[in-house]
Amino acid sequence: MPYKIPESVLVVIHTADLQVLLIERADRAGFWQSVTGSLDTPDEPLAQTAARELFEETGIAAGAAAGADIVLRDWQLANIYTIYPVWRHRYAPGVTENTEHVFSVEVPRDIAITLSPREHLQYTWLPYLEAADKCFSSSNAEAILQLPQQLKR
Repeated sequence: MPYKIPESVLVVIHTADLQVLLIERADRAGFWQSVTGSLDTPDEPLAQTAARELFEETGIAAGAAAGADIVLRDWQLANIYTIYPVWRHRYAPGVTENTEHVFSVEVPRDIAITLSPREHLQYTWLPYLEAADKCFSSSNAEAILQLPQQLKR
């Protein structure tokens, strides 16, 4: 199995009234997060990675294929964080940090969610402050907390 590329996307899914969708990891019950995923190739465009991961993990299609009402928003923000030791085996030896690029997408509250059972157990919608508290990842929580300010831009 090839090593994961230590560059990824984080996609915060929300409604107009700042309800945030969180999904529970299948490989770590109790670990709630937004959509995340690594680039498939070093030259894969970040927006393409974000759209691919969003669809793979939730069934939500964004961009041209989904129509103009579901559009990925690139925050032009990157976080560098230390990869949790439990997941370092997925990366090349010596790789300990990941660069995560933040996106968001506004969706209707009644949008159908289709989880990838290999990756996630269940989902929940929460007000953004509660969602931030529930995330296991500090960079994910921080992105959710920044959501109101990002939407004003």
